[in-house]
Amino acid sequence: MRPRFGATDSARATSDAQTTTSPRRPLRWPSLVGFTAFFTAAVGAGVLVGRCSATAPESPARTTVVRPSPSVIVAVRQLARLEGAVFSIERIIDVREKQSRFFDLLKTEDALLLVAAGEVTAGVDLGELRPDDVLVDDERRQAIVRLPRAVILSRRIDNQRTYVHTRRTDAWAVRQEHLETRARQEAERTLEEAALGGGILAQAEESVARTVDTLLRSLGYERVEVRFRDAEPSMPERPSPAPRR
Repeated sequence: MRPRFGATDSARATSDAQTTTSPRRPLRWPSLVGFTAFFTAAVGAGVLVGRCSATAPESPARTTVVRPSPSVIVAVRQLARLEGAVFSIERIIDVREKQSRFFDLLKTEDALLLVAAGEVTAGVDLGELRPDDVLVDDERRQAIVRLPRAVILSRRIDNQRTYVHTRRTDAWAVRQEHLETRARQEAERTLEEAALGGGILAQAEESVARTVDTLLRSLGYERVEVRFRDAEPSMPERPSPAPRR
């Protein structure tokens, strides 16, 4: 006898057959378009971040460590200088070292351009005064002072304003580390020459004479003459009276 199937079993068999034999539904177009747009936006963002990181790399952290060494005082000098004038000067120093390679067939050079700023000070060294350089007359309220001529007292490079503008070493040239030192030495020498050419000694003597004149007048001397050793006196010299016993 054949087995009997009910209505429920027949409907279930029909549903299973349709599920087994029916083909897969195709992917909807809105889902495909959204996925493509998301992928394109992600790739664009990655490229943009990569370009930004390539054009503006992060600078590495730098730390400067200065280790001072013990100081040793090697000499002490006592000074009696009266400064009269200070010149602030700026110069550009161009130093080049010519070099030759391959039996003088190739000419190269190591060049440095230094912007130098410094000060030159001129004045009178009062330590060179002699006993007969100061003549005073208390009765006539007169004083005559003969000073040494003004000289250059110091010259120095201002390291805060001095810097290397350009340093160029050719491909076959040997880089000379002492080139900057030579440029600074040349800067000091030319600064002094520029100050002398600008009349710093004359201005220093004028300033020192005015300072000494003011000092002596403040002590009560009415007639004061301050001159330098090579100058002719404008008042007759009179020796100071001997001290009373």
